Amino acid sequence: MITDEARERVRGWFAGRLPEDWQDSPADISIDRDEIVVTLQLPDVAAGESETATAESRAGRASAFREETREQRMAIAREAQHRYERTVSWGVRIGDHEELFTHLAAPTMTRLRQPQRQVLDTLVDAGVARSRADALAWCVRLVAQHEDDWLTELRDAMGKVADVRTKGPAA
Repeated sequence: MITDEARERVRGWFAGRLPEDWQDSPADISIDRDEIVVTLQLPDVAAGESETATAESRAGRASAFREETREQRMAIAREAQHRYERTVSWGVRIGDHEELFTHLAAPTMTRLRQPQRQVLDTLVDAGVARSRADALAWCVRLVAQHEDDWLTELRDAMGKVADVRTKGPAA
C-alpha cells in the first residue's frame, strides 16, 4: 500500500522537476507498487475542419512531443527510478486524446478454478480478448469502471490504516 505521504513526495518531486513548458496544467501522477505514470496535459491544438482532422492533429502533436522530449524524459525517468525504485512511464493528454507512450505490463500470478477460466475462455472465443491475460485485464477494467466509487472508498480506508500503522510503536 502506497501512503498518501509517499504519493505527495513523488508528486512534489515531479512538480519541481518537470519543465513548465511541458504542461498546460499540473501533471497527473499515478503510482502503484511497480510503476509511476506521469501524464502531461499539453495545450490543445486548433480545431480542424472536422472531428477527424482535430483528432489526427492531436495524435500528431502527441507523437511530436514524444520524439522532441525523449532524451529529457529518459533522464528525468532515470532520476526518479533511482529515487523511488519504480519504473517511470509517460503519457500525454491533448483535448480528449490521451496516449501512453511506454508503460509497464506487470505479470500477475493467479490461481483460477475452472468456472473462472471458462469465463476468460468465453471472452477469448468471442473475440473480446486475444488471450486469457487480456480477458482478465478486460474484467478488471470492467469492475473498475462500474465500482469506481466503492474502490475509491476502499483505497481511502486502506490509506488511513497505513497512516495509523506508521504512527504506531516501532517493532
